[in-house]
Amino acid sequence: MDTEQLTQKILDGDRRALARAITLVESGRKDHRAKAGELLSELAKHKRQSLRIGLSGTPGVGKSTFIESFGMMLTGLGLRVAVLAVDPSSARSGGSILGDKTRMERLSRDKNAFIRPSPSQSHLGGVARRSREAVALCEAAGFDVVLIETVGVGQSETVVAEMSDLFLLLLAPAGGDELQGVKRGIMEMADLILVNKADGPLKPVATRTCADYAGALRLLRKRPQDPEGFPKALMVSAVEEHGLDKAWEEMQALAAWRRENGHWERRRADQACYWFDQEVRQALLARLETPDAKAQMAELAGTVASGGKSPGEAAQIMLQALGAA
Repeated sequence: MDTEQLTQKILDGDRRALARAITLVESGRKDHRAKAGELLSELAKHKRQSLRIGLSGTPGVGKSTFIESFGMMLTGLGLRVAVLAVDPSSARSGGSILGDKTRMERLSRDKNAFIRPSPSQSHLGGVARRSREAVALCEAAGFDVVLIETVGVGQSETVVAEMSDLFLLLLAPAGGDELQGVKRGIMEMADLILVNKADGPLKPVATRTCADYAGALRLLRKRPQDPEGFPKALMVSAVEEHGLDKAWEEMQALAAWRRENGHWERRRADQACYWFDQEVRQALLARLETPDAKAQMAELAGTVASGGKSPGEAAQIMLQALGAA
């Protein structure tokens, strides 16, 4: 299938074409990268936008259960939902270990939903290296909401905020220890903190936890992209499907306010610049993987180890050889 055909099929919402296109952008082959670039450029001309929602959370918090219940609610409202789930990679094969599609059985059968698990392939940031391009493909395919699930919570998982319009942090009912354990950086990035599992015997604990996080959020400096009252903490139950509609109302209200006040487009422009910077850095790092570069690196490393040159001198020689000095 040539680029023109693939472009048209994606614009028409063809799910198989979308799956093929994501496989194409995830490929590292040089000819595939060229074709992927051409495809993304063509699709960008149509300027379609979805509501991009990034989601991270502590291990065992129920991210997949939440996404399935939340996604089913959205499709029930007549919206088309795409889920890009990033799984930890196998150290042997490089493939996904968990396989989110098997854990979202109801949503995977919904004709208005599209689920794509991708291996992280040891890429830092909680997302796969080409997740941003996969999001762009889902937008072009006409999905109303794109959910991006990270591997798990941590200092590096804030990268997902650079490809999202809204960033949700999902947490479980717990005491002060977990409040201390969550990194300040990821809390500062979050637009909404959702305390999940607010049901059964855990509901009183969830209420206290939500109050703790609401108090912690009030101590953070107010961000210019937030209206009064944001970011905020809410309680949800993915199992009983309580609080999901309230969370969705808050997401819509925040997105609408940012559009009206110019923060939406400004944020997207800043994100484009961020990913331009990342692409340049990744391309420079890729030049170190060529056989000639590896051989020279090994030779210079030996010189540094024997004391023949300082690390700084050797690095300068390497940079000059790469034309990057």
